Amino acid sequence: MTAPEFDIVVYGASGFTGRLVAEYLAQAHGEDGLTWAMAGRNLSKLEQVRDEIGAPADTPLITADASDPASLKAMCDRTKVVLTTVGPYQLHGDALVAACAETGTDYCDLCGEPAWMRQQIDLHAQTAARTGARITFSCGFDSIPFDLGVLLLQKAARAQHGAPAPRVKGRVRAMEGGFSGGTAASLKATMAAAARDPNVIKLLTNPFSLAPGFDGPEQPKGLVPHIDDALDSWVAPFVMAAINTKNVHRTNYLLGHDYGTDFTYDEMVVTSPGEMGKQAAEMLAKANPLANDKGPKPGEGPSKEERDNGFYDLLFIGEYPDGRAVRFAVKGDRDPGYGSTSRMISETAIMLAETQAGRKGGVWTPGALFGSALADRLEERAGLSFAVE
Repeated sequence: MTAPEFDIVVYGASGFTGRLVAEYLAQAHGEDGLTWAMAGRNLSKLEQVRDEIGAPADTPLITADASDPASLKAMCDRTKVVLTTVGPYQLHGDALVAACAETGTDYCDLCGEPAWMRQQIDLHAQTAARTGARITFSCGFDSIPFDLGVLLLQKAARAQHGAPAPRVKGRVRAMEGGFSGGTAASLKATMAAAARDPNVIKLLTNPFSLAPGFDGPEQPKGLVPHIDDALDSWVAPFVMAAINTKNVHRTNYLLGHDYGTDFTYDEMVVTSPGEMGKQAAEMLAKANPLANDKGPKPGEGPSKEERDNGFYDLLFIGEYPDGRAVRFAVKGDRDPGYGSTSRMISETAIMLAETQAGRKGGVWTPGALFGSALADRLEERAGLSFAVE
C-alpha cells in the first residue's frame, strides 16, 4: 500500500478558522518536517490565503467539494489526516466522514452538533473500526478543555481519594472572547433540523445520546440560576453545555465508564455572590449569545489583537457524598472560539498523524483517544494549562 503523500490536509483552509489553522501550521510547524496541504472548493482563494498567511509558495493546494464525493475520496487517499473546518457539519460533512471511514483516513473537526454526531456514529463506527479510521469530533473549545478537564480531574480524584468523583461540576469562572460564526450557524442548522424531525429533539435532550445503548442517572439540568454552595456564588446556564456534557459522557462511555455508571455532570457560568450575582445570572439565563445576527458570520471573526487578548478560566469540582472534594483548573491564553480553537484542533491533527501505528479505528472523543498525552501537548504548544487547585 502506498504511503500517504501528506500528514494533514486542512479542508476549508480559505475560511476564517481554516485560515488560522493553516497559518498556525505554517508558522509553528514549518520547520519540523510536517507535510501538509490546503484544500477547499476554490483554487484561487486557496492561493490567495496561502500567500497572505506567509505559507511557502510550494504549499500543496487541493480542490475538493462537499458536493463531490469523488473529490473527497481523492483527497482522503492522499493524506493520513483530514482536518476539516467546513461547517455546519450536518449540511456539509456527511460525504467527508463517509470518505474518511471508507478509506481509513483519520478525521478531526470542530463539530458541536450532537444529533449529527450520533447519526455519524450509527452510520460509520463499524466501518471506521474495520478500516482503522479514527473519526474524532469536537476538537476545539467545544469540547477539548471540558473533556480533558473532567478526565484529568478524575485522575487526580483517584490519586487523592482512591475512586473517581461521582459528581463533577464544570464552572466557567472567566472568559474573554466570542464564539465563532460557524458555531452560530451550526446552532441555527440544528434548530432547523429539530423542527423537521422529532428524533433530533430526542437526541438533543438526551444527555447520553452519544453513548449508544447506555441510559445513565438523571443529570443536573444546568438551566436555572442558583447559588452554588461549593463556590458561594451564583451560577447561570452555559450555552456550550449542551454539547460539552454529551462529549464528557461519551468519553466516560468509551473508557468503559471509568468515571462510574452513576456519574453526573453539568456546566454553568460563575457570576458573583449577592444580589448583583443573582441579577447577572438571571440575565445570562434569559440571553442566548448565539441566537441573534450581531455576531460574526461564518467566514468572519475577530482581529488578531482580539484573539490574542482573549482567554478562559475553567474550574472542575469533583464531589463525593461524604463531603470530600477535588478541584481542577483548565486555562487558555487566547480567545476560545478562534485563537485557542485553531491551535487545539491543529495539535490534535498532528497527534493523529504521529500515532498511526496500531491505530484503533472508530468514532472517538479527543479525551478518550489521547487522554493526558493530549493535555501535555496542548500545555507545551497551544497555550493551555491543566492543574489541580
